[in-house]
Amino acid sequence: MILDYSEIINKLSNLNLSHYSRNRNFIDGDVTMLSPYISRGLISTKIVLNTVLSQKINLAKIEKFIQELAWRDYWQIIWKHNDINVDMRHPQLNVINNGVPKAILNAKTGVIAIDNAIKKLYKEGYIHNHLRMYISSVVCNIAKCHWKIPAQWFYYYLIDGDWGSNALSWQWICGTNSSKKYYANQKNINLFCHTNQKNTFLDKDYSVLRNEAPPKILTCCEKPQLKPFSIESNLYIDKNKPSLIYNYYNVDPIWRKNLDANKILLIEPSVFKKYPVSKKNIDFLISLSKNIDKIQLFFGEFDELKKKLYNSEIYFKEHPLNNNYTGNCDNRDWMFSTQKPFPSFFKFWQNYKSEIGL
Repeated sequence: MILDYSEIINKLSNLNLSHYSRNRNFIDGDVTMLSPYISRGLISTKIVLNTVLSQKINLAKIEKFIQELAWRDYWQIIWKHNDINVDMRHPQLNVINNGVPKAILNAKTGVIAIDNAIKKLYKEGYIHNHLRMYISSVVCNIAKCHWKIPAQWFYYYLIDGDWGSNALSWQWICGTNSSKKYYANQKNINLFCHTNQKNTFLDKDYSVLRNEAPPKILTCCEKPQLKPFSIESNLYIDKNKPSLIYNYYNVDPIWRKNLDANKILLIEPSVFKKYPVSKKNIDFLISLSKNIDKIQLFFGEFDELKKKLYNSEIYFKEHPLNNNYTGNCDNRDWMFSTQKPFPSFFKFWQNYKSEIGL
Protein backbone atom coordinates (compact mmCIF):
# COMPACT_ATOMS: atom_id res chain seq x y z
CA MET A 1 0.00 0.00 0.00
CA ILE A 2 1.14 3.55 -0.76
CA LEU A 3 1.43 5.57 2.44
CA ASP A 4 2.91 8.89 1.31
CA TYR A 5 0.31 11.61 0.68
CA SER A 6 2.07 13.11 -2.34
CA GLU A 7 2.34 9.69 -3.98
CA ILE A 8 -1.36 9.04 -3.35
CA ILE A 9 -2.28 12.40 -4.90
CA ASN A 10 -0.02 11.58 -7.85
CA LYS A 11 -1.82 8.24 -8.24
CA LEU A 12 -5.15 10.08 -8.18
CA SER A 13 -3.99 12.65 -10.73
CA ASN A 14 -2.90 9.94 -13.14
CA LEU A 15 -6.01 7.76 -13.04
CA ASN A 16 -6.86 6.08 -16.31
CA LEU A 17 -10.60 5.55 -16.33
CA SER A 18 -10.96 4.72 -20.02
CA HIS A 19 -11.86 1.06 -19.35
CA TYR A 20 -13.42 1.41 -15.90
CA SER A 21 -17.08 1.20 -16.91
CA ARG A 22 -16.49 -1.78 -19.19
CA ASN A 23 -14.44 -4.04 -16.94
CA ARG A 24 -14.74 -2.88 -13.30
CA ASN A 25 -16.87 -5.91 -12.37
CA PHE A 26 -14.19 -8.38 -13.43
CA ILE A 27 -11.77 -9.55 -10.75
CA ASP A 28 -8.86 -8.22 -12.81
CA GLY A 29 -10.68 -5.07 -13.94
CA ASP A 30 -9.45 -1.49 -13.81
CA VAL A 31 -10.37 -0.52 -10.25
CA THR A 32 -8.62 2.50 -8.76
CA MET A 33 -7.59 1.10 -5.34
CA LEU A 34 -8.28 4.52 -3.82
CA SER A 35 -10.88 3.16 -1.42
CA PRO A 36 -8.59 2.79 1.64
CA TYR A 37 -7.57 6.44 1.41
CA ILE A 38 -11.13 7.67 0.98
CA SER A 39 -12.38 5.51 3.85
CA ARG A 40 -9.70 6.81 6.21
CA GLY A 41 -10.45 10.39 5.19
CA LEU A 42 -6.99 11.03 3.77
CA ILE A 43 -8.72 12.17 0.58
CA SER A 44 -12.40 12.91 0.07
CA THR A 45 -14.90 11.95 -2.61
CA LYS A 46 -15.00 15.67 -3.48
CA ILE A 47 -11.24 15.81 -4.07
CA VAL A 48 -11.41 12.69 -6.25
CA LEU A 49 -14.34 14.13 -8.20
CA ASN A 50 -12.66 17.52 -8.75
CA THR A 51 -9.41 15.87 -9.83
CA VAL A 52 -11.25 13.74 -12.39
CA LEU A 53 -13.32 16.67 -13.65
CA SER A 54 -10.16 18.76 -14.10
CA GLN A 55 -8.94 16.24 -16.67
CA LYS A 56 -11.66 17.36 -19.09
CA ILE A 57 -12.79 13.80 -19.80
CA ASN A 58 -16.10 13.17 -21.53
CA LEU A 59 -18.38 12.82 -18.50
CA ALA A 60 -20.63 10.29 -20.20
CA LYS A 61 -17.66 7.91 -20.42
CA ILE A 62 -16.88 8.11 -16.70
CA GLU A 63 -20.40 8.44 -15.30
CA LYS A 64 -20.18 4.99 -13.74
CA PHE A 65 -17.05 5.94 -11.82
CA ILE A 66 -18.66 9.14 -10.55
CA GLN A 67 -21.73 7.15 -9.54
CA GLU A 68 -19.54 4.85 -7.44
CA LEU A 69 -18.16 7.90 -5.64
CA ALA A 70 -21.71 9.15 -5.13
CA TRP A 71 -22.73 5.81 -3.61
CA ARG A 72 -20.15 6.45 -0.87
CA ASP A 73 -21.65 9.82 -0.03
CA TYR A 74 -25.17 8.41 -0.25
CA TRP A 75 -24.42 5.66 2.30
CA GLN A 76 -22.80 8.22 4.59
CA ILE A 77 -25.87 10.46 4.41
CA ILE A 78 -28.15 7.52 5.23
CA TRP A 79 -25.91 6.73 8.23
CA LYS A 80 -25.96 10.38 9.29
CA HIS A 81 -29.77 10.34 9.54
CA ASN A 82 -30.55 6.74 10.59
CA ASP A 83 -29.63 3.89 12.87
CA ILE A 84 -28.02 1.55 10.35
CA ASN A 85 -27.30 -1.18 12.90
CA VAL A 86 -30.84 -2.54 12.61
CA ASP A 87 -32.84 -3.81 9.63
CA MET A 88 -33.55 -0.59 7.77
CA ARG A 89 -36.69 -0.82 5.62
CA HIS A 90 -37.81 -4.44 5.97
CA PRO A 91 -37.01 -7.25 8.40
CA GLN A 92 -34.61 -9.77 6.91
CA LEU A 93 -36.75 -12.72 5.81
CA ASN A 94 -36.11 -16.43 6.28
CA VAL A 95 -33.25 -16.02 8.75
CA ILE A 96 -32.40 -19.38 10.30
CA ASN A 97 -28.80 -18.76 11.44
CA ASN A 98 -26.78 -16.15 13.26
CA GLY A 99 -23.05 -15.86 13.05
CA VAL A 100 -21.08 -16.81 9.94
CA PRO A 101 -20.77 -20.25 8.31
CA LYS A 102 -17.53 -21.91 9.36
CA ALA A 103 -16.90 -22.78 5.72
CA ILE A 104 -16.84 -19.05 4.98
CA LEU A 105 -14.62 -18.20 7.96
CA ASN A 106 -12.19 -20.98 7.04
CA ALA A 107 -12.29 -20.23 3.29
CA LYS A 108 -13.44 -23.79 2.59
CA THR A 109 -16.74 -23.39 0.74
CA GLY A 110 -15.46 -25.27 -2.31
CA VAL A 111 -16.18 -22.24 -4.53
CA ILE A 112 -12.66 -21.35 -5.65
CA ALA A 113 -13.22 -17.64 -6.31
CA ILE A 114 -14.90 -17.12 -2.95
CA ASP A 115 -12.33 -19.10 -0.97
CA ASN A 116 -9.45 -17.25 -2.63
CA ALA A 117 -11.11 -13.92 -1.92
CA ILE A 118 -11.51 -14.72 1.79
CA LYS A 119 -7.85 -15.74 2.01
CA LYS A 120 -6.93 -12.43 0.39
CA LEU A 121 -9.13 -10.59 2.90
CA TYR A 122 -7.21 -12.13 5.80
CA LYS A 123 -3.82 -11.53 4.18
CA GLU A 124 -4.26 -8.11 2.55
CA GLY A 125 -7.48 -6.64 3.97
CA TYR A 126 -9.00 -6.27 0.52
CA ILE A 127 -11.64 -7.98 -1.62
CA HIS A 128 -12.89 -6.93 -5.05
CA ASN A 129 -16.32 -5.34 -4.80
CA HIS A 130 -18.07 -8.00 -6.88
CA LEU A 131 -16.70 -10.71 -4.60
CA ARG A 132 -17.91 -8.79 -1.56
CA MET A 133 -21.37 -9.07 -3.08
CA TYR A 134 -20.96 -12.78 -3.79
CA ILE A 135 -19.83 -13.52 -0.24
CA SER A 136 -22.62 -11.44 1.29
CA SER A 137 -25.18 -13.20 -0.88
CA VAL A 138 -23.91 -16.66 0.08
CA VAL A 139 -23.92 -15.80 3.78
CA CYS A 140 -27.28 -14.03 3.93
CA ASN A 141 -29.35 -15.53 1.14
CA ILE A 142 -27.95 -19.04 0.71
CA ALA A 143 -26.88 -19.80 4.31
CA LYS A 144 -29.75 -17.54 5.53
CA CYS A 145 -27.70 -15.82 8.24
CA HIS A 146 -28.69 -12.43 9.60
CA TRP A 147 -26.48 -9.74 8.06
CA LYS A 148 -25.17 -7.93 11.19
CA ILE A 149 -22.49 -10.30 12.54
CA PRO A 150 -21.12 -11.17 9.06
CA ALA A 151 -20.91 -7.45 8.26
CA GLN A 152 -18.91 -6.92 11.47
CA TRP A 153 -16.57 -9.73 10.43
CA PHE A 154 -16.00 -8.08 7.04
CA TYR A 155 -15.47 -4.64 8.59
CA TYR A 156 -12.93 -6.02 11.05
CA TYR A 157 -10.59 -7.14 8.26
CA LEU A 158 -11.27 -4.64 5.46
CA ILE A 159 -8.50 -2.09 5.27
CA ASP A 160 -10.95 0.20 3.45
CA GLY A 161 -13.70 -0.57 5.94
CA ASP A 162 -16.40 2.09 6.14
CA TRP A 163 -19.24 1.02 8.40
CA GLY A 164 -21.81 3.05 6.45
CA SER A 165 -20.94 1.51 3.07
CA ASN A 166 -20.33 -1.90 4.59
CA ALA A 167 -23.46 -2.27 6.73
CA LEU A 168 -25.79 -0.77 4.15
CA SER A 169 -24.32 -2.85 1.33
CA TRP A 170 -24.96 -6.02 3.36
CA GLN A 171 -28.49 -4.78 3.99
CA TRP A 172 -28.93 -4.12 0.25
CA ILE A 173 -27.81 -7.69 -0.51
CA CYS A 174 -30.13 -9.35 2.02
CA GLY A 175 -33.17 -7.21 1.17
CA THR A 176 -33.55 -5.17 4.37
CA ASN A 177 -32.54 -2.00 2.51
CA SER A 178 -33.73 -2.90 -0.99
CA SER A 179 -36.74 -4.25 -2.80
CA LYS A 180 -35.28 -7.74 -3.36
CA LYS A 181 -32.39 -9.98 -2.38
CA TYR A 182 -29.27 -10.25 -4.51
CA TYR A 183 -28.22 -13.70 -5.79
CA ALA A 184 -25.23 -14.83 -7.84
CA ASN A 185 -24.81 -18.34 -9.20
CA GLN A 186 -21.70 -20.22 -10.29
CA LYS A 187 -22.13 -19.19 -13.91
CA ASN A 188 -22.01 -15.52 -12.93
CA ILE A 189 -19.00 -16.08 -10.68
CA ASN A 190 -17.17 -18.00 -13.40
CA LEU A 191 -17.71 -15.15 -15.85
CA PHE A 192 -16.38 -12.33 -13.68
CA CYS A 193 -13.71 -14.31 -11.80
CA HIS A 194 -12.36 -16.25 -14.81
CA THR A 195 -13.03 -19.63 -13.25
CA ASN A 196 -14.62 -22.67 -14.81
CA GLN A 197 -16.16 -24.51 -11.87
CA LYS A 198 -19.16 -26.81 -12.00
CA ASN A 199 -21.15 -28.87 -9.51
CA THR A 200 -20.81 -26.44 -6.59
CA PHE A 201 -23.77 -25.54 -4.38
CA LEU A 202 -24.08 -22.39 -6.50
CA ASP A 203 -24.14 -24.21 -9.84
CA LYS A 204 -27.91 -23.91 -10.24
CA ASP A 205 -30.53 -21.71 -11.81
CA TYR A 206 -31.55 -18.66 -9.80
CA SER A 207 -35.08 -20.00 -9.38
CA VAL A 208 -33.63 -23.01 -7.55
CA LEU A 209 -31.21 -21.00 -5.41
CA ARG A 210 -33.99 -18.71 -4.18
CA ASN A 211 -36.08 -21.58 -2.85
CA GLU A 212 -33.59 -24.12 -1.55
CA ALA A 213 -32.65 -24.82 2.06
CA PRO A 214 -29.03 -23.99 2.95
CA PRO A 215 -26.54 -26.59 1.71
CA LYS A 216 -25.02 -28.73 4.45
CA ILE A 217 -21.60 -27.11 4.09
CA LEU A 218 -23.07 -23.76 5.22
CA THR A 219 -25.24 -24.92 8.13
CA CYS A 220 -22.55 -24.91 10.85
CA CYS A 221 -22.21 -21.27 11.94
CA GLU A 222 -20.27 -19.49 14.65
CA LYS A 223 -19.58 -15.97 15.85
CA PRO A 224 -16.12 -14.87 14.65
CA GLN A 225 -13.58 -13.85 17.29
CA LEU A 226 -12.75 -10.20 16.64
CA LYS A 227 -9.83 -9.46 18.94
CA PRO A 228 -9.50 -6.05 20.66
CA PHE A 229 -6.28 -4.05 20.63
CA SER A 230 -4.57 -1.44 22.78
CA ILE A 231 -2.01 1.26 21.91
CA GLU A 232 0.24 3.46 23.99
CA SER A 233 -0.59 7.16 23.89
CA ASN A 234 2.02 9.72 22.93
CA LEU A 235 0.75 13.11 24.00
CA TYR A 236 2.15 16.52 24.84
CA ILE A 237 -0.34 19.39 24.93
CA ASP A 238 0.49 23.05 24.40
CA LYS A 239 -2.41 24.63 26.29
CA ASN A 240 -1.92 27.91 24.43
CA LYS A 241 -2.82 26.33 21.10
CA PRO A 242 -6.15 25.07 19.68
CA SER A 243 -6.49 21.32 19.05
CA LEU A 244 -7.38 19.43 15.88
CA ILE A 245 -8.92 16.00 16.55
CA TYR A 246 -8.33 13.31 13.94
CA ASN A 247 -9.73 9.76 14.07
CA TYR A 248 -10.37 6.55 12.13
CA TYR A 249 -12.43 8.46 9.55
CA ASN A 250 -10.27 11.57 9.27
CA VAL A 251 -6.53 11.70 8.73
CA ASP A 252 -6.74 14.51 6.17
CA PRO A 253 -3.31 16.24 6.09
CA ILE A 254 -4.63 19.40 4.41
CA TRP A 255 -7.54 19.98 6.81
CA ARG A 256 -6.85 23.29 8.59
CA LYS A 257 -3.23 22.77 7.59
CA ASN A 258 -2.16 26.33 8.36
CA LEU A 259 -3.61 26.38 11.88
CA ASP A 260 -0.88 26.20 14.52
CA ALA A 261 -2.49 23.59 16.74
CA ASN A 262 -2.10 20.45 18.76
CA LYS A 263 -2.80 17.67 16.27
CA ILE A 264 -4.16 14.54 17.92
CA LEU A 265 -5.19 11.20 16.44
CA LEU A 266 -7.91 10.02 18.82
CA ILE A 267 -8.54 6.28 19.03
CA GLU A 268 -11.50 5.67 21.34
CA PRO A 269 -11.74 2.14 22.84
CA SER A 270 -15.54 2.48 23.14
CA VAL A 271 -15.88 3.05 19.38
CA PHE A 272 -13.79 0.01 18.51
CA LYS A 273 -15.57 -2.14 21.04
CA LYS A 274 -18.80 -1.48 19.13
CA TYR A 275 -17.14 -1.45 15.70
CA PRO A 276 -14.09 -3.76 16.00
CA VAL A 277 -11.24 -3.56 13.51
CA SER A 278 -7.99 -5.49 13.27
CA LYS A 279 -4.67 -4.22 14.62
CA LYS A 280 -3.43 -4.33 11.02
CA ASN A 281 -6.03 -1.72 10.11
CA ILE A 282 -5.07 0.47 13.07
CA ASP A 283 -1.42 0.23 12.04
CA PHE A 284 -2.43 1.36 8.53
CA LEU A 285 -4.34 4.30 10.03
CA ILE A 286 -1.34 5.33 12.13
CA SER A 287 0.97 5.07 9.11
CA LEU A 288 -1.34 7.33 7.08
CA SER A 289 -1.59 9.81 9.96
CA LYS A 290 2.15 10.43 9.73
CA ASN A 291 1.42 12.57 6.68
CA ILE A 292 0.14 15.10 9.24
CA ASP A 293 2.95 17.23 10.63
CA LYS A 294 3.52 16.75 14.39
CA ILE A 295 0.60 14.35 14.80
CA GLN A 296 0.26 12.78 18.25
CA LEU A 297 -1.73 9.74 19.35
CA PHE A 298 -4.19 9.40 22.20
CA PHE A 299 -5.73 6.02 23.04
CA GLY A 300 -8.71 6.83 25.23
CA GLU A 301 -12.11 8.47 25.29
CA PHE A 302 -12.88 11.97 24.04
CA ASP A 303 -13.92 13.12 27.52
CA GLU A 304 -10.55 11.97 28.89
CA LEU A 305 -8.74 13.84 26.14
CA LYS A 306 -10.78 16.98 26.65
CA LYS A 307 -9.63 17.18 30.28
CA LYS A 308 -6.03 17.10 29.09
CA LEU A 309 -6.68 19.93 26.62
CA TYR A 310 -7.44 22.46 29.38
CA ASN A 311 -9.47 25.20 27.69
CA SER A 312 -8.02 24.58 24.25
CA GLU A 313 -10.32 25.37 21.31
CA ILE A 314 -11.29 22.03 19.75
CA TYR A 315 -11.92 21.34 16.05
CA PHE A 316 -13.09 18.14 14.37
CA LYS A 317 -14.85 16.95 11.20
CA GLU A 318 -18.43 15.74 11.26
CA HIS A 319 -19.06 11.99 11.25
CA PRO A 320 -21.76 9.73 12.73
CA LEU A 321 -19.20 8.34 15.20
CA ASN A 322 -18.30 11.83 16.45
CA ASN A 323 -21.60 12.61 18.14
CA ASN A 324 -19.93 12.62 21.55
CA TYR A 325 -17.38 15.27 20.53
CA THR A 326 -17.82 18.87 21.64
CA GLY A 327 -16.21 21.92 20.08
CA ASN A 328 -16.15 23.27 16.55
CA CYS A 329 -17.51 20.81 13.99
CA ASP A 330 -16.35 21.31 10.40
CA ASN A 331 -18.48 19.97 7.56
CA ARG A 332 -17.18 17.00 5.63
CA ASP A 333 -16.09 17.52 2.06
CA TRP A 334 -19.27 16.29 0.37
CA MET A 335 -19.58 15.88 -3.40
CA PHE A 336 -22.88 17.73 -3.69
CA SER A 337 -24.46 20.86 -2.26
CA THR A 338 -26.80 19.37 0.34
CA GLN A 339 -27.17 16.09 2.19
CA LYS A 340 -30.84 15.22 1.95
CA PRO A 341 -31.55 11.55 2.82
CA PHE A 342 -33.33 10.39 -0.33
CA PRO A 343 -35.14 7.03 -0.07
CA SER A 344 -33.12 5.52 -2.93
CA PHE A 345 -29.79 6.10 -4.60
CA PHE A 346 -31.56 6.56 -7.94
CA LYS A 347 -33.49 9.56 -6.60
CA PHE A 348 -30.36 10.92 -4.94
CA TRP A 349 -28.40 10.63 -8.19
CA GLN A 350 -31.15 12.09 -10.36
CA ASN A 351 -31.42 15.07 -8.04
CA TYR A 352 -27.73 15.93 -7.89
CA LYS A 353 -25.99 14.74 -11.06
CA SER A 354 -26.78 18.01 -12.84
CA GLU A 355 -24.44 19.79 -10.39
CA ILE A 356 -21.51 18.22 -12.22
CA GLY A 357 -22.95 18.57 -15.71
CA LEU A 358 -24.44 15.13 -16.24
